[in-house]
Amino acid sequence: MRITLTRRGDYAVRAAFDVASHHPQRRKAAQIAASMDIPRAFLSRVAALLTAAGVFEAAAGPRGGYTLAGSPSAISLLDVVEAAEGPLDLTECVLRGGPCSWEDRCAVHDTWAAAQETFRSSLASTSLADLVDEG
Repeated sequence: MRITLTRRGDYAVRAAFDVASHHPQRRKAAQIAASMDIPRAFLSRVAALLTAAGVFEAAAGPRGGYTLAGSPSAISLLDVVEAAEGPLDLTECVLRGGPCSWEDRCAVHDTWAAAQETFRSSLASTSLADLVDEG
């Protein structure tokens, strides 16, 4: 589990925030990239991940662009982060390195798993609408 986002995750959160801020209007890739200081080529890759995950809907053509696949209140920050970063699951043992073995748990396992669940829960309970209201 990472506590920090990769650049891809960072850009996904920025792009989702921008599109949520303008919901229900469609946003062109160039608009999102300029508004959120995301390189245009990187935005296309991130938007494709968000579209594949069901966070964005994409439409081609002169009237095309990106919009949210649902209301900003129905899409969580966890949805966005996992679209870009993959599942936030405990897969590596903190003490031993390598794959986490649930059958032979290390001394840190329960505490680390609880911290991870708190982190996931916080992201899951924060919607894009919440972020727009804060911004």
